[in-house]
Amino acid sequence: MSLVTLNSGSSSIKFALYDDDGRARRLRGAVSGIGKTAKLSLTRTDQKTTEETLGELSHEQALEYALDRVHDEAGRQMRAIGHRIVHGGAAFTRAVRIEDGVEDRLRALIPLAPSHQPHNLAGIESARTRFPGAVQTASFDTAFHRAQPFVADTYALPRRYYDEGIRRYGFHGLSYDYLSHRVCELEGERRTVIAHLGSGASMCAVNGRAPLGSTMGLTALDGLPMSTRCGQIDPGAVLHLIGHEGLDAGGASELLYKQSGLKGLSGGTDDMRELEESGTAEAQETLAYFVRRCRMEIAALASTLEGLDTLVFSAGIGENSAFIRREICAGLSWLGVELDAEANTGAGRETRISAEGSPVAVWVIATDEESVIARDVAGLIG
Repeated sequence: MSLVTLNSGSSSIKFALYDDDGRARRLRGAVSGIGKTAKLSLTRTDQKTTEETLGELSHEQALEYALDRVHDEAGRQMRAIGHRIVHGGAAFTRAVRIEDGVEDRLRALIPLAPSHQPHNLAGIESARTRFPGAVQTASFDTAFHRAQPFVADTYALPRRYYDEGIRRYGFHGLSYDYLSHRVCELEGERRTVIAHLGSGASMCAVNGRAPLGSTMGLTALDGLPMSTRCGQIDPGAVLHLIGHEGLDAGGASELLYKQSGLKGLSGGTDDMRELEESGTAEAQETLAYFVRRCRMEIAALASTLEGLDTLVFSAGIGENSAFIRREICAGLSWLGVELDAEANTGAGRETRISAEGSPVAVWVIATDEESVIARDVAGLIG
């Protein structure tokens, strides 16, 4: 029997196939470039990766293609499918089976995750159609943060809004779950800031495995600048845009979610690699802004922890950009961060890149959200 994990995003669909105990991964795949020239990549247990160009695919077509490949591998041995769900609100504090009423409750959270939740729900619907006999489960990016203290969870608004669900939910929780566990294995229970730096970017403070705060809030819009999302912004600026620039709520949402961040600042590209290679003043200013915001958030989270023992870089930018890691760490020597230049440049999937004797251990660790989902699925189906 087999378990499958499915991460149905807006521009890519990631999937993995596991044995029924959720431990041994047999296949990992992704359909990327949805809406453009889509590509399929497959990595098997021998770590050999094959790639195939699929042409232009809609999101629905990409889902069908991904699930067809899963069917080819698993056949009738499919037991359960675990889905990554970005927003679980206040109610979903751990993974659940998708049974009566669950999807309706998740659909009600679409306004809080408009770029993610609809695609997550589309994955559930497609998987149910393709594998009607399989158990469907949901693992939530917000669940990890539900254990954070009240002061990290609230806004300074009248308390009734907190009771109604206006809270700092935090995101990328599946990644933080995996990474905090891995840090404990490598370093023991430490005061750690984890930097999940990808097209969506956030940071989280953990003491051992206990979350104490993160950079994202009610939605996945707050905190660090991202590929097309603005990150931290004065709410008064949003009110000004609506009141004086002619934007309605829909226009403001489009601006802040899809036209800002690296794309907006640079005047064109949201690709960190292109920005690093560009010599334009706009590109350099965009990089400097991103680095500055990262340093500020690390410092703030370190103060929450009352010190810093370990700093972890992960996700697409965090794992692959030696330049960004170097620039961020260059401004953190006062915190005890000392980088080994050679180790940073040659970092692999799991590499300690701090200098010998550095008071703070600095790591690059490839995240593995699929393994967390697979563990959840195995636990739910027994």
